[in-house]
Amino acid sequence: MDYSGRSRELRESLAENRLDALLVSHLPNVRYLCGFTGSAGAIVVTPKAAVFFTDGRYTAQAREEVYGSRIKVDKNAPVIAAAHWLSRNSAKLRRKGPIRIGIEGNYFTVSSREALAKSLSWNFRISVAPPLVERLRAVKDAEEIQALRAAAELGGKLFDRALEIIRPGVREIEVAAEMEYLARTSGAQEMSFPTIIASGPRSALPHGRASPAPIPASGFVVCDFGVILSGYCSDVTRSVYVGTPKPAARHTYKAVRRAQSAALEAVRPGVAVSAVDHAARRVLKSERLAQYFSHSTGHGLGLEIHETPRIAAKQTDVLHAGMVITIEPGVYIPGEWGVRIEDTVLVTENGSEVLTSTSKKLITL
Repeated sequence: MDYSGRSRELRESLAENRLDALLVSHLPNVRYLCGFTGSAGAIVVTPKAAVFFTDGRYTAQAREEVYGSRIKVDKNAPVIAAAHWLSRNSAKLRRKGPIRIGIEGNYFTVSSREALAKSLSWNFRISVAPPLVERLRAVKDAEEIQALRAAAELGGKLFDRALEIIRPGVREIEVAAEMEYLARTSGAQEMSFPTIIASGPRSALPHGRASPAPIPASGFVVCDFGVILSGYCSDVTRSVYVGTPKPAARHTYKAVRRAQSAALEAVRPGVAVSAVDHAARRVLKSERLAQYFSHSTGHGLGLEIHETPRIAAKQTDVLHAGMVITIEPGVYIPGEWGVRIEDTVLVTENGSEVLTSTSKKLITL
């Protein structure tokens, strides 16, 4: 990974955002900038340098993992250590006037901000910075795309295992356990999120985590799962049917698949994310199912399962080549069934590439 290049890009954005320094404490952002995977770390980025702070537990790990940043090991918590360093080096940051330091408002608690303010010298001014690191993270480089592709490929193997296990009477948690065991033995660090296996009427719960409930003799089973491989997440959903689907169930599945295909066709550089969302909703509206689609059409993913951009109606982001997003329309009819079909998609120079290879035909078991 080009950690030095990432820090350089971030440094170039400080002046245009009227910042003399940026304190990065959200651990996925820290990892993105320097490679550190531990649980205690922060980075200060100034126009001329990037300095990483951690405590004594991570001395050896920091030396092995951190690139593109100077390493400072301190007895204090990383944010406080960063504040002390900033105070000692204030003259290098600005000769006159207050020194403007940005923090990550989405992740900084009130108590952390108070502790930071107490630890900084009098000439600092704290402000909430725009999501500068997240904007960089939204467009993946070649190594990141390779990692995301590998994570998506492993997801396909897990679904094959699920198809072997899903039967009437088998508990949802048993299906999830088999998938998660295969993930671990295949090299995954962990699951991207708690595995969703939702069967029968529970399939109408968009986030129906695997429960002790037995799979019924007839009905949809929504399988939503992902792994973290080399730090990067995968995310895929497939909906299968146990028994013989009724015409209304087949109709719902076909409508969701058509909605997903329409959204996929809309994905290309320069397209507004709201247009992708609209493409899916337009199909469901034509099938009189739009009222049962209760979430956004997708989201970015990478080091975290939910990243910029959000593929939703009122979002203003535009797609760029190198973004990796999900496309996941769904229909959830309370008390009856739910269907969701989700793929991980790479935005390419000329359009898009679906990274998940699992079949989207209606599978009956």
